[in-house]
Amino acid sequence: MGPLSVRLLIQRGRPKSDRLGKIRSLDLSGLKLLSEHLDPKLLSRLKQLQELDLSNNQLETLPANLGLSHLRILRCANNQLGDVTALCQFPQLEELSLEGNPFLTVSDNLKVSFLLPKLRKVNGKDASSTSSQVENLNRELTSRVTAHWEKFMATLNPEEETKKAQADFVRSAVRDVRYGPESLSDFTQWRVRMISEELVASGGTQVHEADVPERAPKATAAREPRARPVALKRPSDVPLSLSPSKREHTSPPGPAEGSPVGSDGGSQLEPLHFLQCHSKNNSPRDLETQLWACAFEPAWDEGHAGAASQTVATCGGEAVCVIDCQTGIVLHKYKSPGEEFFSVAWTALTVVTQAGHKKRWSVLAAAGLRGLVRLLHVRAGFCCGVIRAHKKAIATLCFSPTHETHLFTASYDKRIILWDIGMPNHDYEFQASQLLTLDATSIALRLCPVASCPDAYLLAGCEGGCCCWDVRLEQPQKRRVCEAELVFPEGSEASGRRVDGLAFVNEDIVASKGSGLGTICLWSWSQTWLGRGSQSTVAVVVLARLQWSPTELAYFSLSTCPDEGVVLCGDEEGNVWIYDVGHILAQQPPPVAPQAPTQILKWPQPQALGQPVTRTMVNMVVADPTFTYLAALTDSNVVAIWRRARP
Repeated sequence: MGPLSVRLLIQRGRPKSDRLGKIRSLDLSGLKLLSEHLDPKLLSRLKQLQELDLSNNQLETLPANLGLSHLRILRCANNQLGDVTALCQFPQLEELSLEGNPFLTVSDNLKVSFLLPKLRKVNGKDASSTSSQVENLNRELTSRVTAHWEKFMATLNPEEETKKAQADFVRSAVRDVRYGPESLSDFTQWRVRMISEELVASGGTQVHEADVPERAPKATAAREPRARPVALKRPSDVPLSLSPSKREHTSPPGPAEGSPVGSDGGSQLEPLHFLQCHSKNNSPRDLETQLWACAFEPAWDEGHAGAASQTVATCGGEAVCVIDCQTGIVLHKYKSPGEEFFSVAWTALTVVTQAGHKKRWSVLAAAGLRGLVRLLHVRAGFCCGVIRAHKKAIATLCFSPTHETHLFTASYDKRIILWDIGMPNHDYEFQASQLLTLDATSIALRLCPVASCPDAYLLAGCEGGCCCWDVRLEQPQKRRVCEAELVFPEGSEASGRRVDGLAFVNEDIVASKGSGLGTICLWSWSQTWLGRGSQSTVAVVVLARLQWSPTELAYFSLSTCPDEGVVLCGDEEGNVWIYDVGHILAQQPPPVAPQAPTQILKWPQPQALGQPVTRTMVNMVVADPTFTYLAALTDSNVVAIWRRARP
């Protein structure tokens, strides 16, 4: 599509007129328009335009001087917009559609609310809740910037050049003033800069909290559940209608009530939020939905020291939720009626726009009962691809740590498939291709690429034990059987017994758990594989054992925090067992007896939740890379989030 013409505008305008100044509604959707095709001189002649449809084009930005001061409705869905600040030129805007712009984030939604005081609907939904959030953020940021100004001025040398000092203040405010969740940092820094520049311009005498206009009260919009007290109950142990049945036995007593066992380095874990965000119909009475898996989003500054993330994805029932751990806000919720999600996994893609700009794009894969993998662009809020991966349910997912588009799926059909999901095209669609099929003798429950050679070997904890496959793509066979079965000695995990927990603690040491024996094993991959030879079974070289619950129940998934040398696992009584295994990683001689947990994190007492509560099962617990936040899932529809308070 070339530049717009008067003829095209008249043809697509309503009401029909031979004069541009009479047009009130204009449909320019589906014309493959680029940003440079929007000619401000031409469009500014639409003096009476109130409704403009620019959806389904290829716009990366909007020109800042379109001159459409009377515009009330704007549709920009399914473009490539990466910035919303140009929308401030439409002060009368009441309705806005930005769906399907994959580079827009939650921060952009807040910017829209701030810039457009008369906005009533965004993407067809009431805008009042976002407006309220913006007002609260703006009030707190104004207070913090003002306090920062007073502190800055108190330390200022009177002889310093005024302009330089003012510029230094703005830079320091943007750098140091923090508030709200990490996912909103782009918005908060944007506002901090504006507030600090206003302070400088007024000489520190005036800063307006009223920058966000008051809006008329409206009916409260339906929102995702936030942290609130919930009643918990232990549902009866009814097996799922999917083999293997979940927890068919009566659980023995858990660990004794008490405080931390041992020392956790002087830090304390405090409960922050308890959410029922997976409830059917958002009902607080739903205590039956079982939650199965959670994973922290890769940090945006991944690869740098101190990388952290406070955004966690959880799945259970028909929903996948993305939660900000600091605030307990459910940032996104994706539902698929008739589905039951069992697993989620993140990857971070670097995509290139049509203009050649590189953008980082977090993609969440979710799968479960129906054998489909859904690729979710969570920040834009839509599903951008579906892979028909298996005919039976998918038990678990895992992305390769070295190839951002390589995804392993393990199904109840006793197969593991390696997919290349590919990079999205200009319509944000994925075209996945199948790279390998791995046959197992039993259902794989946990997948774990070998940390020291992830492109060569894949470990899987299965119903029948622990298995390893050669996954090197240069090998000619595209369908492969198990390379070796890893056999545990008696006293740790019996040979052939289910392995339902598996994770690397560092590049060599693996933590694994089998049901019924009350221990977690730490073993060496390198020493185990070195003794393999040509055998199809390999004896695991156990380095240490960790004391765990003596329950015979299964499917409590352990996890690790490699940067901190920590192993975590839930149990049948609602506890989170935390182990500091740093001394084992340092190759110090471990104790002969199973090591007790460093800390047993107890489910809060009833008064902490505000309602009576009974014990619940913790299916899975994960920590962010810096071990700041812990997220735990229960079989009674509760997501619990703890935070570590550092000394």
